[in-house]
Amino acid sequence: MPPPSLTAAAASTQEKVAMGSEATNGVGIPHPADSRRRGGKKVHPAPPGGGAGAEAGADGATGSAGEWWRSRRMPDWCSAAGVGGILRRHPLAALFGCGLLLFMGVEYTIPMVPPAAPPLDLGFSATAALHAGIASRPWLNSLLAAMNTVFVAMQAAYILWAILAEGRPRAAMAALMMFTCRGALGCATQLPLPVEFLGSSMDFPVGNVSFFLFFSGHVAGAVIAAEDMRRAGRRGLARLYDGLNLLQGVRLLACRGHYTIDLAVGVGAGLLFDMLAGRYLDDKNVNGGTVSGSRCCSCHKALFSQ
Repeated sequence: MPPPSLTAAAASTQEKVAMGSEATNGVGIPHPADSRRRGGKKVHPAPPGGGAGAEAGADGATGSAGEWWRSRRMPDWCSAAGVGGILRRHPLAALFGCGLLLFMGVEYTIPMVPPAAPPLDLGFSATAALHAGIASRPWLNSLLAAMNTVFVAMQAAYILWAILAEGRPRAAMAALMMFTCRGALGCATQLPLPVEFLGSSMDFPVGNVSFFLFFSGHVAGAVIAAEDMRRAGRRGLARLYDGLNLLQGVRLLACRGHYTIDLAVGVGAGLLFDMLAGRYLDDKNVNGGTVSGSRCCSCHKALFSQ
């Protein structure tokens, strides 16, 4: 006779098989009684693991979010070593970041210039002594104006040489864009001529006719010419033009021919329109960066090629 333990195990196994057959009708199809509603609610099978599974289902969203957050790694620059590495590798970016924080505070605390007061220009303040010296010597004012006009003529001559003699139209295209934009802005917003302005008949334009202040075409034209010289490999000549452009800016401030912002935007405008002219010519399949020929017809083909 088998032991009682074996008898109990066999009875339990037979009971489970019988219950499974009853639930599936013996052919693997669930019994209709298993889908009945109890108390108006459909019965759902319990999740694996009993109470632990139910608890995990209740807190599933919180748990998954927590695991996702713990699995995220903080960026390297958030650490002290990361910040130190940025300062070493990108000092210019760090400087501009500090400048952003500085001027965010300045713009909310700086007093504005009253409507009846003259404009505040730090460049005018820095060149006050030079302005007084030029104002007391009209001949010096005319001499400096004449020298500045010669420099403007040098810029124009170089740009024309680049397109007519060397077949490189990029500088000419940039100058056309720049002066057109400058004229439109000068008409749109006409800034008052400084009270201390020192005009001269030797200045360009002659007699200061149609004198637009914003932005400086003198400075922008020199930048365009210098950038073209660098592309052509004339780096020494480009540095010379940069130096003359700096002296030109000092002279314009001392004679009150431009505000400081006119000169700063003139530099940016020269670089911007040089870049835009390059993109335009690239779109037209024109090589504006190398010397492609010495005949005038080559630039015409470059300008009108599609």
